[in-house]
Amino acid sequence: MSSSRRIIHSPIILPSVVETAKANGLERYQYLRQVLTVLPQAETVEAIESLLPRAVKKIPAETR
Repeated sequence: MSSSRRIIHSPIILPSVVETAKANGLERYQYLRQVLTVLPQAETVEAIESLLPRAVKKIPAETR
C-alpha cells in the first residue's frame, strides 16, 4: 500500500478535517459531502487545495 493511501486511512485525519471545517464556520456534514463528491475528480494540487476548509466559501443554509 502506498504511503498516500495509508495517510488517507489514518484515523486522525477525519476528525481533524471536521474540526477545521467547524473552526472555519462551515456546516460539517455539507462540507464533507461536498469534498467527498468533488475529490475523486480533483486532478491537480490546486484542485485539492481548493477543497481545504480555509478555501471553501460558507455553504448557504438553504443547501443544508
